[in-house]
Amino acid sequence: MKTITKNINNLSVYLFEDTVNFTIEADKITTPTFIVSDLNSSNCTVHNNVTAPNDWVGSKYIYDGSSWSVSPDYTAPPEVS
Repeated sequence: MKTITKNINNLSVYLFEDTVNFTIEADKITTPTFIVSDLNSSNCTVHNNVTAPNDWVGSKYIYDGSSWSVSPDYTAPPEVS
């Protein structure tokens, strides 16, 4: 797997299979299925060959390049009944 983290806080915001190719540009990230307009080559980092936690969801975990930890700011979304 590979994850994209925000440089400001190492928050893991996207997780992709190793086989997914995307392009990080000066103003956006272009993936095969969507464009990320708030991240770019100056404010994010791609980490390759990671093993994400089984319960990974965007913005739940911080990845520092070698280990994962739950973000202290993470709040689980409410359950839908």
